[in-house]
Amino acid sequence: MAAEVKEQKKYMKKSEIVTFGIGLFGVALLTGWMPDYTTTFFADFAFKGKGFDSAQIAHIVEVVFLIAGFVGAICELVIGILVDRTKTSLGKVKPWIGFGAIPLAIVSMLVFIAPSTTSFGIASVWMIIIYCLYTAVSCAVESPANCFGALCSPNPSERGDAISIASFLRSVGQSGGQVVIIVVQELMKVLMGKQQFKNAEGQGLDLIVSTAICALGMIIFVMIFFANNKERVPYTAEKVSLKESIKLVFTNKNLLMVSLTKLTGFGRGVYGTVSLYIAIYLLGSKGLKLALMLPMGIGTAVGMLLVKAVLKKFSTKKTFIIFCCYGASALAILYLVSKGIGFNSNLIIPFLILNFFCGLQHGNTNVTPNIMIADCVDEMEYKTGKRQEGLAYAGYGLFSKIASAFTKFLGPWLVYTWSSYQFSQDPNVAYAAQTDAVLTKFLAIYTIIPAIFVILQGVPILFYDMVGEKKERITAALAEKRAAEAAASGKADDEIAK
Repeated sequence: MAAEVKEQKKYMKKSEIVTFGIGLFGVALLTGWMPDYTTTFFADFAFKGKGFDSAQIAHIVEVVFLIAGFVGAICELVIGILVDRTKTSLGKVKPWIGFGAIPLAIVSMLVFIAPSTTSFGIASVWMIIIYCLYTAVSCAVESPANCFGALCSPNPSERGDAISIASFLRSVGQSGGQVVIIVVQELMKVLMGKQQFKNAEGQGLDLIVSTAICALGMIIFVMIFFANNKERVPYTAEKVSLKESIKLVFTNKNLLMVSLTKLTGFGRGVYGTVSLYIAIYLLGSKGLKLALMLPMGIGTAVGMLLVKAVLKKFSTKKTFIIFCCYGASALAILYLVSKGIGFNSNLIIPFLILNFFCGLQHGNTNVTPNIMIADCVDEMEYKTGKRQEGLAYAGYGLFSKIASAFTKFLGPWLVYTWSSYQFSQDPNVAYAAQTDAVLTKFLAIYTIIPAIFVILQGVPILFYDMVGEKKERITAALAEKRAAEAAASGKADDEIAK
C-alpha cells in the first residue's frame, strides 16, 4: 500500500512540465526545419548557375540523405551508450542538451553556406560531409532531449502527462520555422524591394536568414529548459558495454517492436519532402507552406488530445493500432477527393480542411511511442536492475534514423526522378513551372504512398505486450523497490550520523 501511495506522488512542478515542452519546442524549431529546407537548398539553390546537370544534382541529393541517415543511425546508438555512461550532478541527459545547443546552431548555419565551385565532385563531397556532420550533432541533442521524458518522474501517470504536453509543444516547434520564413520574406521585401527580394530568393538567401533565427531561438528555449528542469528517476551505476548495448537494443521484444514501427513505416514521411513543392505550385509560395501545414499541425495538436483521451480507455497498443487505421483512411480520402476535384485552385480549401483530419494521426506517433518506450525502460529495470534510458531511446532512435535514411532517399527520388520534376535554370527565378503530370504525382507522394506505410507501421505493435496487468505489476514492483532503497539509504545515513 505504501508503495502504491508513493507511486501516485507528484514529483514535477507545473513550471517544469511547461519548460520541458519549451525545451523540445526549441530543438524542434531547428531540427524540424532543417531536412525539408536543406533538400530544396541543395537541389534548387546551392549550386545554381554552376553548370551542373539536373539529373546529377537530383541523384546526389538522394545519396546525401541516404548516407546521412545511416550516419545518424550509428550516432543514435553511440550517443545512447555515452548517455548511459554520463554521471554528473546535472544528470545523464541534461548536459548533452544544454552543452550541445550552441554547436548544433553553428553546424546548422554551415549547412546553408555552400562553397563557390564548378567542380561537381567538390560540391558532392561538401554536401555529404556537412549534412552528415549536422546529423551527428543533432543526434547528440535531440536523442537525449527525447530521453528526458523517462527521467522527469517515477510516476507513470505524471510522466505520461509531461510527455504528452512536451510532445505537443515539440509538434508546434516543428512548424515554427514555417512562421519564421514568412516573417523573414515580408521583412526582406520591405527592406530590399520586391525585385531585389526575388533575386535574393532565387539564391536561397531567405532560407539562410530564417535558419539563423531558428538557431538562435533554439538556444534560448533550450536554456530555459536547462535552467528549470531536473532528472528524478535514479540511474544505475553499472558500466555499459557496447556488446550489452546492442543486445539490449535488439533482444528486448517490446522495445524492438516499438522501434520497428519506424522502419516498417518509413515511407509515411515522404509527404514532408513534397509538401514544400505542393505549397509552391498549389498555393503560390514556399512561405505558404505554413498555410498547407497549419491545418495538419492543428490536427496533430488535436490528435494528441484525442490520444490522451483514448489512452484513458484503451492500452497504448490498441491506441496505436486504432490511429494507424484511421490515418491510412484519412490519407486515402484526401487522395480520392483531390483527384475528383482536380489539382487546381478549386482544390485548395477542401485540401486544407482534409489536411486537418490527416493530421490527427500524427498525435499518435508523436505521443504513444514515447510513452511505450518509457514503459519499456521500466520493464528492463524490473528484469535486469539496470535503468538505461539512453539506450532504450537510442534503440528507437537507431531504427528511426535508418528509417529516415530510407525516407530521405525515397522522398527525393520520388520528387525529383519519378515525378520528372523540372529544376529552374534561371539564377533569378527560384522554381520552374511544372506540368500537370508532375503535380498529380506530387499528390500521390503526399497521400497514397504515406497511407500504405501508415498501415505497415502498425504491424509490429500487434506483438507488443507491455500493457494491462503486466504493466501494472511491474510499476508496483518498481515502486516497492525504490521505497525499500530509500528506506535503506535513510537508515544508512542515520547510522553514519550516529
